[in-house]
Amino acid sequence: MQYDYLIVGAGSGGCSLASRLADHCPDATIALIEAGPHTQRNLFVNMPVGVAVVVPNKLKTNYGYLTTPQAGLGGRQGYQPRGRGFGGSSAINAMIYTRGHPLDYDEWAQLGCEGWSWAEVLPYFRRAEGNERGADAWHGAGGPLTVSDLRYRNPFSNRFVQAAIEAGYKANGDFNGEDQEGIGFYQVTQRDGRRCSVARAYIYDRARPNLHTIADATVLRVVFDGKRASGVEVVRGGRIETLEARAEVVLAAGAFNSPQLLMCSGIGPAAHLQALGIAVLHDAPEVGQNLIDHVDFTINKRVASIEPTGYSIRGIARLLPQFVTFMRHGRGMLSSNVAEAGGFLKSRPTLARPDLQLHFCAALVDDHNRHMHWGHGYSLHVCVLRPKSRGSVTLASADARVAPVIDPRFFSDSGDLDLLVEGTRMARRILDAPSLALHGGRELYTQAGQAEDELRRTIAEHADTIYHPVATCRMGGDARSVVDPQLRVRGVTGLRIVDASVMPTLIGGNTNAPTVMIGERAADLIAAARREGETLLAAASANAA
Repeated sequence: MQYDYLIVGAGSGGCSLASRLADHCPDATIALIEAGPHTQRNLFVNMPVGVAVVVPNKLKTNYGYLTTPQAGLGGRQGYQPRGRGFGGSSAINAMIYTRGHPLDYDEWAQLGCEGWSWAEVLPYFRRAEGNERGADAWHGAGGPLTVSDLRYRNPFSNRFVQAAIEAGYKANGDFNGEDQEGIGFYQVTQRDGRRCSVARAYIYDRARPNLHTIADATVLRVVFDGKRASGVEVVRGGRIETLEARAEVVLAAGAFNSPQLLMCSGIGPAAHLQALGIAVLHDAPEVGQNLIDHVDFTINKRVASIEPTGYSIRGIARLLPQFVTFMRHGRGMLSSNVAEAGGFLKSRPTLARPDLQLHFCAALVDDHNRHMHWGHGYSLHVCVLRPKSRGSVTLASADARVAPVIDPRFFSDSGDLDLLVEGTRMARRILDAPSLALHGGRELYTQAGQAEDELRRTIAEHADTIYHPVATCRMGGDARSVVDPQLRVRGVTGLRIVDASVMPTLIGGNTNAPTVMIGERAADLIAAARREGETLLAAASANAA
């Protein structure tokens, strides 16, 4: 089959791009290809508290990748859940809507990413956003991605916010407003109390005659005519076929799978490809390199009771009556994203922007919720926002159906561990404040007054990702960058990348909203290129006449 544009991956970048491009170019045919299933009727995807089920388990909607053994984590393999299905990771994440800090994007521009400064990307954030609070200078209200306040707040989440204020941290009611620093409740990508994944926001709510969705189809490689991307080879229903692209192929498969597909297609470090028997189309040493991810440590605290509102195995019977409330009205405990509150802190007051992020959960969240506990409790996550450690994504096989080799090299730069130790101490000041301390409890792996060498060992034994890998197909103005500021893959034509892999640095916050922004801006870039091509073609025809 033949289309004008083939978009590989129906995640945050792919869905936003496909929808906008279909609207911008009604005369163009677009195919959005996804390895996983449609998700509009998946209960655990649409019910926000289902995040506690879809993240820890390798399902049809979760690749459930593992990293290589990490020296910085005591030799453990890290766990890397990634969305598989329409909506991508926005279908399994905690729905937290944050953009990072404005200085993050100004840094992109300083690194040679022309057109990606804060002033230039803010309009795309606002265009995407449908904030229930309404529009202002920072927010949009008419966009497809619904952003709302939580309909349900656990009493312990309120106590966390109050305890943070008691500990001396300021309150913040809008992490995406004028100032990011402070503690408060997150806004979430929910509509009517249900998850608003990018698939729901951009794909399912309105059909477009020129946009075709293809589910359960795994792309094996990009097909080239010379050095021009002309299509993709896919396998679906056990049969391999080629889909052709008249205009462009766009990879939007994420920070792990986009570099994997490039390498399987002959674009990557030459020696690595040759070792796997892959013919080198273009030697691109940085493909799969520069992997950056938010490393996170969780303080879990068991308490005698978290009232009838806690999320635990012991309290599951109390959740059952909530099911009817949720199904009928989209309200109650099951509309919670669990990670209801948190915030952004500076390890030193002289910093220009926060370097630590907190997520508070009214549940014991141990090892990505893969280690369940019978009792009640709560957890406080601490993550390093701009880690210095750099990792890689390489191939285990020339077959794209085989999981890539993911090596984040957590704590390979010791400064990341130093900062996480300080962040943990700052977090404990909140736990020791009256609003939480009066409920007592016992920490599972840490304890107040713990010696620093013991705390470092505990962090190494329990830290892991909080799910924000980026930069494996780095955007830049230099010749070594994988894509240019128009997101075009260097060394070939007709091929772009539109996902978190193009971020040149890791932004200071959750990465879903920034990836949607990238998709929004990519649609404008591609539509402009199409109009320019049509203008040139018309001029050439006129000259020939």
